[in-house]
Amino acid sequence: MGGIAVDLMQKLAILGESARYDVSCSTSGVVRDNGGQGVGNASLGGICHTWTEDGRCVSLLKVLLTNHCRYDCAYCLNRCSNDIRRAAFSPRELSDLTLEFYRRNYIEGLFLSSGVLVSPDHTTELMIQTLRLLRREGRFRGYIHAKAIPGTSAGLLEQLGFLADRVSVNIEQCTPAGLRLLAPQKTELAIAAPMRFLTGRLAESREELVRYRHAAPFAPAGQSTQVIVGASPERDLQVLTMAQHLYRNYQLKRVYYSAYIPVNQDHRLPALTQPPPLLREHRLYQADWLLRFYRFDVTELLGTDNPDLDLDMDPKCAWALRHLDRFPVEVNEADYETLLRVPGIGVRSARKIVAARRLQRLRLEDLKPFNLVLRRAGCFITCNGKLAASRLPDETTLRRLMTDRAGTARLAPAQISLEDLGYVCPA
Repeated sequence: MGGIAVDLMQKLAILGESARYDVSCSTSGVVRDNGGQGVGNASLGGICHTWTEDGRCVSLLKVLLTNHCRYDCAYCLNRCSNDIRRAAFSPRELSDLTLEFYRRNYIEGLFLSSGVLVSPDHTTELMIQTLRLLRREGRFRGYIHAKAIPGTSAGLLEQLGFLADRVSVNIEQCTPAGLRLLAPQKTELAIAAPMRFLTGRLAESREELVRYRHAAPFAPAGQSTQVIVGASPERDLQVLTMAQHLYRNYQLKRVYYSAYIPVNQDHRLPALTQPPPLLREHRLYQADWLLRFYRFDVTELLGTDNPDLDLDMDPKCAWALRHLDRFPVEVNEADYETLLRVPGIGVRSARKIVAARRLQRLRLEDLKPFNLVLRRAGCFITCNGKLAASRLPDETTLRRLMTDRAGTARLAPAQISLEDLGYVCPA
């Protein structure tokens, strides 16, 4: 590759591979045009391997500043006790590499994390130097997501937040016991203190932007975090309770769940006899979506008698099956919150229904443009007094209809289907 030194590409190969287990954001959350005065743009269209409406893949450079690390976390590929190839970028090298990749149209942004070199503050200073070179000398206006290292001082976090669009602090383990077991060199305080600072500084920045139109925004895409699922014995109830606490008290934009993948031999880690718990990760994301957008409380989804999510169906369907006494609901009368509880009705669909019924009383055939999953919602709604099916199925039949787990045995359509219940999809 002309113009890029071979040794720099070797560093990129090492540090790009070392960053593979850091979960990055799916969209930037920021719209910013360079106005003809700089390099790059940030767009809501999507950052980090997502696609625009025209099918274009939009991605970022996901890399570590260094995989040298003084910590020895049991689950981490880059822990100090591992015998792996080590490398480190200088701030100038990484800044130039990012700009060069952008000019070649490889990327539209940067996801920057790092191992802990010397100390959290020393490593963060190197990250700040990198971003300052990008923003001020390279005039880079694209999206930047920076991982803040637990234990970093408030002054450096402030500098980082004015240079990055999103700043995140990884919790990694959702309980103090899990943290002490698997990452004994990290502490609750070292993780919570940066998160609290970022929460407060983000609130101050919002107030400043209201008062002063030209105030510099602080981490305009907010903060997020990541938790590893399956490396310690916490149940889904504990994981989601932690997530709900973070959303309510720290105003996080997103909690990312990363299924534990064994990369080290360590007696503290579980010995997986089956593939990594990717389906559990998927169910946690679905439940997380219900907490953030469907106005569910974690206590409605899980409890001490059912501390783990049902792997056979999505959490919303599982909740509905436990509360069949609330169904069916009449779409012409149910309030917005009730519509959100119906399997097959999403946020946009519920809003469209509420808006449309102000003009007319809806019939079953009127629902088609609202993008409901009628083959699922039909079991739980009436429309203008009419059932979508000729009869309501019992709980056992509903469970079979709602099961969507890949690889599980399903009943063939000839055995059970909504058509057997008299349901006819509107033309």
